[in-house]
Amino acid sequence: MIIRHEALRTPSVLPVALVCLAFVACVSASLGDRLPVFKECVSVCIDTNCQNGNLAVPLHLRLLLWTCPSNCDYVCQHVITNLRTSRDPPMLHPVVQYHGKWPFYRFMGMQEPFSVFFSLLNLLAHQYGLRQIRATIPKDYPLRRYYIGLGRFGLASWLFSMLFHTRDFGITEKLDYFAAGASVLYGLYYTPIRLFHLERKTNPMKQTYLHLWTLTCVLLFAAHVSYLTFWRWDYTYNMAANVAVGVVHNLLWSWFSITRYRSLRKSWATWPGLIVAWVVMAMSLELLDFPPYGYMIDAHSLWHLGTVVPTVWWYNFLIKDAQQEMASERTKA
Repeated sequence: MIIRHEALRTPSVLPVALVCLAFVACVSASLGDRLPVFKECVSVCIDTNCQNGNLAVPLHLRLLLWTCPSNCDYVCQHVITNLRTSRDPPMLHPVVQYHGKWPFYRFMGMQEPFSVFFSLLNLLAHQYGLRQIRATIPKDYPLRRYYIGLGRFGLASWLFSMLFHTRDFGITEKLDYFAAGASVLYGLYYTPIRLFHLERKTNPMKQTYLHLWTLTCVLLFAAHVSYLTFWRWDYTYNMAANVAVGVVHNLLWSWFSITRYRSLRKSWATWPGLIVAWVVMAMSLELLDFPPYGYMIDAHSLWHLGTVVPTVWWYNFLIKDAQQEMASERTKA
């Protein structure tokens, strides 16, 4: 089997892509890259096309750090997938994963274009929320800085998600996972500050709790990063840690939503509970893990798409809640 130079060209596909917080366990080897025919294809492709280094790779791919061997790997994934899907009689599972990922069509060198696009939508949702927080909540509102922090952590996590889904390297993977973990932990961090009003400087006891809680979260994140960096890069642990933090976060806001609605009898008070339900349903897409439609859209990318609307909705809730709090303070005064 000889892979001609023309086969190294990028298939033309449409864009779109991710987010979050990618907590599903991955593996470095899959059925596809263990197939003898795949290994042979890659070997022949490299021998045929890579004699002059990376010159066989188009410039726009080289700009995103595609090498001739990695391009051969990509091409052979689709060569083998096409052979398996066109087999007669058909195979039970013709589309298999390679290196822990489905065989996606790339776009302009992006490995998972729809995940990149959906990550961008999430980034824009946080940018919108951050802009709304700054425009509608006064600077003297004590929780404003925590909500701005939420926006900044969100922007960072989705930026690194875009980088990771554009090109999967060790460094982009770590940045994506650490930024996502920081964003999830920050979500838990500011939650008790809002729910139990730990931000109030007039209460020395609450200020003590705030300092202890801040130190606890910083140490937890430092331990999390240190374990994954210096001890073991453990996908299962990373997923479990993020899920555990997310569950506590969701339970706290669900409880708050119920008690707040009973107190105020206003529809927006139910939003946290509804948003939690939305996110949980969207997250269930991660359990499906089906082969990508058109080799472009998979369950993981749809999970990222499913978090865009709840993000905008959440910032709207924070603004409503802040306005209610400020109105109550004025009433008391």
